[in-house]
Amino acid sequence: MFKKTTLKNGLRIITVPQKGTQAVTVLVLVGTGSKYENKETNGISHFLEHMYFKGTKKRPTSLAVAETLDKVGGIYNAFTGEDYTGYFAKVAFPHFDLALDWVSDIYLNSLLPEKEIEKEKGVIIEEINMLYDTPTSYIEILWNKLLYGDQPAGWPITGTKENIARITRKDLFKYMKSQYAASNTIICVVGKIKESEVISKVKKCFSKIETKKSKEKSPVIEKQTKPNCLLHFRQTDQTHLALGVRAFNLFHSQRYTQELLGIILGGMMSARLFMEVRGKLGMAYYIHTDVSSDPDTGSLVTLAGVDNEKVDKAISTILKEYKKITEKKVPKDELKKAKNYTKGKMALILETSDALSSFYGLQELLEKKILTPEEIYKRIDQVTQSDILKVAKEIFQPKKLNLVLIGPFKNKEKFQKLLKL
Repeated sequence: MFKKTTLKNGLRIITVPQKGTQAVTVLVLVGTGSKYENKETNGISHFLEHMYFKGTKKRPTSLAVAETLDKVGGIYNAFTGEDYTGYFAKVAFPHFDLALDWVSDIYLNSLLPEKEIEKEKGVIIEEINMLYDTPTSYIEILWNKLLYGDQPAGWPITGTKENIARITRKDLFKYMKSQYAASNTIICVVGKIKESEVISKVKKCFSKIETKKSKEKSPVIEKQTKPNCLLHFRQTDQTHLALGVRAFNLFHSQRYTQELLGIILGGMMSARLFMEVRGKLGMAYYIHTDVSSDPDTGSLVTLAGVDNEKVDKAISTILKEYKKITEKKVPKDELKKAKNYTKGKMALILETSDALSSFYGLQELLEKKILTPEEIYKRIDQVTQSDILKVAKEIFQPKKLNLVLIGPFKNKEKFQKLLKL
């Protein structure tokens, strides 16, 4: 069971003792990401995350930062999303104090050295190049661009090369000061711990955290009245496609129904689309359906890589399965399989302290409430065949359809005409 402690300054501490482990994970989450940026600063959340590994007063170089945990075999990293940024360290439990000191040091005391900023610009630009050169990654960026256009929800988390090149140390400090505040921060500690001891130590390590109010993000504008299509021309041997719909956000009452719908369609190897497109027709090596639910956006999308000559067939096959699931209730056995798959996969993932820290920490950060795995399992079990049918009918509408293609195509109208249910 977890315990949530809120300090007077608004800092939230979540502790989760875990039996049968020798590990401890310290995760610090801040409620800011690419959706909190503007056009000129797009990419700054991710840039700042990189810079937190470049030195503090106590650990003045990137080598000193890295060696601290390398010397004890620790696992450490950071990540940036649309609504959050996180920094974590996972160590054997005797090194908990070191991990906590390390995470709090980079979070509160990073120096952002000028020389390192200029060098890191090159690193991030190469990261952008890597994403661009990897169709399976780049198509997800294009998917958001198609859905949300020229607003934060439609911009890449990494930013653009042009933005990265012009971001300054002053920009980074200004953004850090506006967002990295106590009320916008969560520390989640999971593993072989004593709760009272952990809470006391966290209070001490984070006693100097900023207490000002952080900047809010702009509301997402959802606007779609007809099917949309985005072609990215590239001479490839395989066409990569993303075909799906706008869907429900984290706070929708049918979010778990939506997740199960995605599993049934393309979330497992025995799912409908996997069996039809890969198993029966042999058209794709990879095909899967992803459901994304954020505080203010949501989508269901099927991604696949198919032969350039078979794109039309792949699109029509996916749409056929979308339509089919709106016309007839999912059989009881198929729904039960999807439920057991979802619960079983969650149970396996949550065996580690780092996975549990994200599970509890992100719920608190994004939803302001926490459900235990058991409580989520109950909600999954409550989903009925009628719920699946109702949600399918609601989201699979022609006006909500969206298609992204990366491949040797320029005729947008041809693909636009295929977007029918």
